[in-house]
Amino acid sequence: MAPTKTPAKRPLDTVVKMALGVLFGSFALIWGGMFLSRPDRSIPPYSIGSQERTVVAVHVPSWTSDTEIETLIERFRKVGSESRNFGSMKIQPTTLDDPKGRYQHIAIYIFTDEGWTEPEVLHKYVTGEDATVRDGFEGSVRGFYRLDEQEEEGRIGPVPRGKDSAATAAYSRQLFKGTVVRNAAASPADSTPAP
Repeated sequence: MAPTKTPAKRPLDTVVKMALGVLFGSFALIWGGMFLSRPDRSIPPYSIGSQERTVVAVHVPSWTSDTEIETLIERFRKVGSESRNFGSMKIQPTTLDDPKGRYQHIAIYIFTDEGWTEPEVLHKYVTGEDATVRDGFEGSVRGFYRLDEQEEEGRIGPVPRGKDSAATAAYSRQLFKGTVVRNAAASPADSTPAP
């Protein structure tokens, strides 16, 4: 019996090569896009519930710890001291007509209950038309960041009424309060950290 010849392997057709190139190229583009647009995992997920003038109500998930909220407040502080462009943090300009900048005054309140971030509730708080809403709003805050031109403050817990005391220390903690350090390389000693 004579040995059978195996047919020679034919090269891939040009159309097949193009189809494989498109297939692998599209996967590379999708992977690259997903990698470049991945969320920032160094801060907890948050959403801007509502904003009225300089006051912003932010919602974080209910399982967010105080440490994670502190990280978010520190990110707001970093943006406030470096670029003052809170637009990258999904916040609309608060002082649009100010020649010094679009974010000269801002107060960011962080909540785990999204009901407090509704536009109607924030409006009642800002206008002060309902004392019950004001008390509930300030009591439900999990953290806040305030920036007024050159002064800033960050705090975990509800908005304090009056001075800090031993009683308020049980549920509220000041993270920092003082002058904004505008230079990113400057010493953090210019702003007084909380004890």
